[in-house]
Amino acid sequence: MEHKAIYPGSFDPITNGHVDIIERCLDIFDKILVAVLENPKKKPLFPTEERVNMIKEIFAGRENIEVKAFDGLLVEFAEKNDIKVVIRGLRAISDFEYEFQMAQMNQKLKPDIETFFMVPNVKYTYLSSKLVKEIFMLGGEVKGLVPDLVESQLQEKFKKSKPNFDI
Repeated sequence: MEHKAIYPGSFDPITNGHVDIIERCLDIFDKILVAVLENPKKKPLFPTEERVNMIKEIFAGRENIEVKAFDGLLVEFAEKNDIKVVIRGLRAISDFEYEFQMAQMNQKLKPDIETFFMVPNVKYTYLSSKLVKEIFMLGGEVKGLVPDLVESQLQEKFKKSKPNFDI
């Protein structure tokens, strides 16, 4: 029996912290579905299709990692993909309250879906997509915070013009 899990997020952009969690979860699960949230209420820096394509390129050749966009309820998307485990990363205590509440609501909606909390490697505990965008927008260095592909995509995006997005 294959053990699959879903790792949802906006991944705007994906960071080395996200990559760390995906890689380490492959020691526990046979297959990971990276589920890229399409949230119409937010204006992301990278459109959903670009985020999906970047993640696919980062994990190219890895048959145990699948990447799909989704909208709507995560638990319904997980169920449609025959997945019973949701992976959520916890960087700090402040993450726990929100993630715990979401896990409880997901369990209420779909009692057979479990949440698996994963802490990042200590070198990524401070890292978030929001901070990466802020640092880059203000001219800071993001090397080592994001995969090289993401860094080059950020440079390309900011070369064209200062994009307008939610941080």
